[in-house]
Amino acid sequence: MANRKFKADQFFNGYGMLSNDHVLITDEKGRVEDIVKVNEAGDDVQELNGILSPGLINCHCHLELSHMKGFIPESSGLVKFVLDVVQQRHFPEEEILVAIEKAEDEMLRNGIIAVGDICNNTLTLPQKNKGRIYYHNFIECSGYHPSVAEPRFERSREFFNTYAQHYSIPVESNSITPHAPYSVSDNLWEKIIHFPGNHLFTIHNQETAEENEWFVNKKGGFGELYNKMNIDTSFYQPAGRNSLQTYLSKFLANQQVILVHNVHTGEEDLVYSASFDKLNLFWCLCINANNYITGHRPPVELLMKHGCEIVLGTDSLASNYQLSILEEINTIHKTFPDIRIDELLRWATSNGSRALQMDQMLGSFEKGKQPAVLNIDADLKWVKRLV
Repeated sequence: MANRKFKADQFFNGYGMLSNDHVLITDEKGRVEDIVKVNEAGDDVQELNGILSPGLINCHCHLELSHMKGFIPESSGLVKFVLDVVQQRHFPEEEILVAIEKAEDEMLRNGIIAVGDICNNTLTLPQKNKGRIYYHNFIECSGYHPSVAEPRFERSREFFNTYAQHYSIPVESNSITPHAPYSVSDNLWEKIIHFPGNHLFTIHNQETAEENEWFVNKKGGFGELYNKMNIDTSFYQPAGRNSLQTYLSKFLANQQVILVHNVHTGEEDLVYSASFDKLNLFWCLCINANNYITGHRPPVELLMKHGCEIVLGTDSLASNYQLSILEEINTIHKTFPDIRIDELLRWATSNGSRALQMDQMLGSFEKGKQPAVLNIDADLKWVKRLV
């Protein structure tokens, strides 16, 4: 079987830029054989304009909401957005399945090879079993009132069992995870965190200022959210601290958590999180979804200042116009032009693969890995998968 050889104006290996006199050598299926200098590569080197890069990792998506594209108006605010999703997501199953397939097609066109996907049902399972993209399925569990903890957890466990039985590409690619700090009771937390084999979690974190306000003093727009969902909150006593500082200690040592959105995460939250040195934290940015829902952006430079492990996500088509990590990179680059392109690509490749615990096979050009090979325009306008 003949090898394939690639050279480009810029060579990004998953960690940083190499000089452009390097050549990537893979087998026909894209498994990395070597990286050598041009004078060692021999003939048949494919020379490319732009950037050579491993495949992109989408660490936060709701594929099951793809049928809601354009359904919820922009700038509705998180409370209204959540209510609209909960109350209006029920479309005919055929429409949902068609939208899921189209959305996965879009991710493939945009160079995405692995996804951390939120699951509240099993509707995405037939598409995922086609094996075109690697997924970690985060079976989302929620229930704010303590009385519903048992039935809510049992429902999530049923979904988990279905995924575990029918999807194992790669192995250990499913977990039960809390939806958000404002939607999970203490006893439901205990069931989720101690579920056997649960090693990787994700959680919607500090997406709106109202979330912090609820945990500090039980005020703000979340009261309206609970009222409209007929949830009794009389049991709840505010902690007097931001939401992150009320729940992070509930995770166990050596568990891994992807914190998603982080729009209203402050310096004191980052100092607090740094004290959990036995908890593996990744911070996922979904800047286009934040622009869509609230118009607020995450504190990217503050996260970088504190040495946070940053990854990227698209969120759903209910809150985004496209499922494209390249577009997420573009928006961050335009908003924070001082951040280097290789740093942004690292968030989207090797960091993302570590966050989803798929770094043994994806995220970087290292011998034996099969991370896909992309050609990305130097101006970040387009991406093409080569193998």
